[in-house]
Amino acid sequence: MILNWSDKIHVTRKGGFADVEFVFDGKTATLLGKDANAYAQAEVPGTVDHLVDELRDKCNRPVPAADLLMSNPYKELMPLVVDTKDLGSGVIRGVECDHLAFRTEEVDWQIWIAQGARPYPCRYVITSKKVAGSPQYTIDVRSWKTGAEVAADKFSLQIPAGAKKINPSDLPDFDELPSFFAIKR
Repeated sequence: MILNWSDKIHVTRKGGFADVEFVFDGKTATLLGKDANAYAQAEVPGTVDHLVDELRDKCNRPVPAADLLMSNPYKELMPLVVDTKDLGSGVIRGVECDHLAFRTEEVDWQIWIAQGARPYPCRYVITSKKVAGSPQYTIDVRSWKTGAEVAADKFSLQIPAGAKKINPSDLPDFDELPSFFAIKR
């Protein structure tokens, strides 16, 4: 993940059901489904906060772990928390981290924050209590870069030759969770 907190982001997401790349340059959002060799683009000028809101509210496309991407993650994450635990320290890919756990009515989540002068999230785990089987969604941050650490050209996406451009409203679900998982009622 590469992030300019105000208005740019570049994310690669790879897992059992997803292989996607997403870039937002402050004006245009581009999503490339690598396995599908298809991409969609939408004009969404503004901040990362505005982009997350537009994708969630107008496109019905919530962004995984969007709370961490917002300009004020604390404000996004903490209002619904009903219980917290400090689980001590742990190590994620050789980085010593503070391990914290939080409960809300709908989800439980854990976060590992790198210790030291430059704290950043190393792992974020969300347990969905309202989905049958209470699946966990884990995000491992392998490269957290912000601000001056990032070259401007990192916020562009090379579309492969032959990739099919599709309308954002026709975008298939490139999600990690297959559709056979049902919400508990």
